[in-house]
Amino acid sequence: MAVAERQMRIQASLAPFLRGVMDAVPLIGDPDACDFLAGNPEVPALPGYVETLQKWLEPQNRRWFAYGMPDPRAAEAAAAALADELGIAFEPDDVMLTRGAHGAMALAMATVLDPGDEVVFISPPWFFYEALILGAGATPVRVRANETTWDLDLDAIAAALSLRTRMLLINTPNNPTGRIYPDDTLALLGALLERQSNEAGRAVYLLSDEAYSKILFDGNTMRSPARHYPRTLVVHTFSKSALAPAQRLGYLAMPPTMPDREALRRGAMSASFSTSNLAPDAVMQYALPDLLDIVVDMNKLQLRRDRLLEALRSAGYQVQTPEGTFYLLVRSPNDDEGAFVGRLAQDKVLAMPGSMFEMPGYFRLSITATDDMVERAIPVFEKAISDVR
Repeated sequence: MAVAERQMRIQASLAPFLRGVMDAVPLIGDPDACDFLAGNPEVPALPGYVETLQKWLEPQNRRWFAYGMPDPRAAEAAAAALADELGIAFEPDDVMLTRGAHGAMALAMATVLDPGDEVVFISPPWFFYEALILGAGATPVRVRANETTWDLDLDAIAAALSLRTRMLLINTPNNPTGRIYPDDTLALLGALLERQSNEAGRAVYLLSDEAYSKILFDGNTMRSPARHYPRTLVVHTFSKSALAPAQRLGYLAMPPTMPDREALRRGAMSASFSTSNLAPDAVMQYALPDLLDIVVDMNKLQLRRDRLLEALRSAGYQVQTPEGTFYLLVRSPNDDEGAFVGRLAQDKVLAMPGSMFEMPGYFRLSITATDDMVERAIPVFEKAISDVR
């Protein structure tokens, strides 16, 4: 076989995502399409974003684009911002700059996982969790969220833990459900993982994907498990808050309570070389302190969310109200959500079928679409559900 067996398993895990993307390709970029498919910007850039990159693109010394260590000013700014957000005194040396959240998760896994280790992750998941776990040589173990509240099912997580468990991966605010896990749930989760680590005689790490930490509605605040469990590895990204997903900038951070911090720092450094997950490009690092202040207008985003929620519910759809993230989770009016999404696409409304993220019978809408797209799409949503009834 020309391709490694592990890559064949990774390909199989990505098949639903790739199939869904290929189905949408003919309409992506169509100026007449109402694109709710992904969290992509429908405006060129947020105010100040291009100017910030242009500012730091101009060399300030002869080594501006030379080989070098990660920019300490960037790590300091990221640590200070994270401390303000979570109320935890993160230190700059515990912040590893990466090429987005994807790179941060790959780095975390390469640092602590060995072949045969198990990683428990929550379903419905982000498209690439299983591929990342397989790519690290570990075994993915899937646990379904509570389908009434979309909260963590702690009993199911406890049942999934074993002597081989090395990591639990969660995402809050959650894509695709929009759920922000409650603080009391995170505290109970921390106690569960502490017991498991003690009983198994080896540390279980909690990898917390907090990519949407700034995308919060209705006055909600970010709640991180790092406040409750010392072995939490925190993942952040700038692509969501700045609506620039193709500009890869993120980081992996350890709280000051993390045991064996120095060993993990050294491990993350070597893992960054062995996985080709080196620090972000120089300009992105230099710009990081300024990018902290460039955030999507949450008032406008919440108004758009509310407009779409009201219209969909009035038409007869069952819709989850997201507490955070860019996404509305909508129950399909028929069992075949793929066919229903195809019906919407006939009228140039793009939605993501639930089969792409282990939620058959649902579809997902991204509210990064423009207000004009929302208004043009509402009659299509109304007509489509009436055709099913």
